[in-house]
Amino acid sequence: MLLWLADYLTQFYSGFSVFKYLTLRGILGVLTALGISLYLGPVMIRKLSFYQIGQAVRDDGPQSHLSKAGTPTMGGALILIAIAISTLLWSNLQNQYVWLVLAVTLGFGVIGWVDDYRKVVEKNSRGLPARWKYFWQSVLGAGAAIYLYSLASTPLETALIVPFFKTVALNMGPFFILFAYLVIVGTSNAVNLTDGLDGLAIMPTVLVGSALGIFAYLSGHVEFARYLHIPYISGAGELVIFTGALAGAGLGFLWFNTYPAQVFMGDVGALALGAALGIIAVIVRQEIVLFIMGGVFVMETVSVILQVASYKLTGRRIFRMAPLHHHYELKGWPEPRVIVRFWIITLILVLIGLATLKIR
Repeated sequence: MLLWLADYLTQFYSGFSVFKYLTLRGILGVLTALGISLYLGPVMIRKLSFYQIGQAVRDDGPQSHLSKAGTPTMGGALILIAIAISTLLWSNLQNQYVWLVLAVTLGFGVIGWVDDYRKVVEKNSRGLPARWKYFWQSVLGAGAAIYLYSLASTPLETALIVPFFKTVALNMGPFFILFAYLVIVGTSNAVNLTDGLDGLAIMPTVLVGSALGIFAYLSGHVEFARYLHIPYISGAGELVIFTGALAGAGLGFLWFNTYPAQVFMGDVGALALGAALGIIAVIVRQEIVLFIMGGVFVMETVSVILQVASYKLTGRRIFRMAPLHHHYELKGWPEPRVIVRFWIITLILVLIGLATLKIR
């Protein structure tokens, strides 16, 4: 939006042309979303507390969590508002990828909002029934996958890029639609499973999202893409604004979500942010790198799958409690220790993911 204004004002003063640079608009996107989050955070927390929109806590979980009952939830709406405003302000609104990522993110946010609303406002413990939750996730995920497949103009835009190799790209053809759908929906639910401790999910999301922003910038630049042997995706660089907004909004939310949390993200935030990571990774053709950098999300999801499978097949549990972060809590780790160590693991994995740009 402001890019249009800057283009118009350039005819009167050439200095406004500086806003054409992605790097500057990316930085401004971070700062704008951060400022919005920090400004609106206390207001939203007061409103959520006033309307008694508080977190329900499982009584079969770690005993330390019982004190969290009633803490305001659905705070993920704050993140989405900050991301949307910042992206609309600083992005080139003629870019189709910007609108696609925004639509997927906000669409999954609506699904999460309905689930949260039914649980904490209507006091319906089931929330949005699982079959309907996955149905609408599937509609959005499949719709985005089909749209991207229809946009593809070169085989590389639908190929599976294998990191650490210069020329290994598996042509998926129409199978790309199913694969992209699984990445988007799977990442959305993986982040949701990770969101169980104060700040545990948001910091890895910020780190992974920021790294994906680097991939988007490089993929959208024909010379960098050729030099690094990654697919050139025309227009993908504009996603730097969105990932910057995600990072700024996430850090602003962490200000209030850090231990002990004043507000929780809820499904409205977790489902949306996970979907955002998934759709961006699909656009820049770095799904495998996403699995590497989002290793914490993968571990949390796998722990739930293994726990359920083991209990159904053998009647025994592998972990004291799933997802994995609860297992370490029940082993006696203080909550901040679990959180920070998972952050450190994510930082290491993100650096490994970024290293794939040169180690080929």
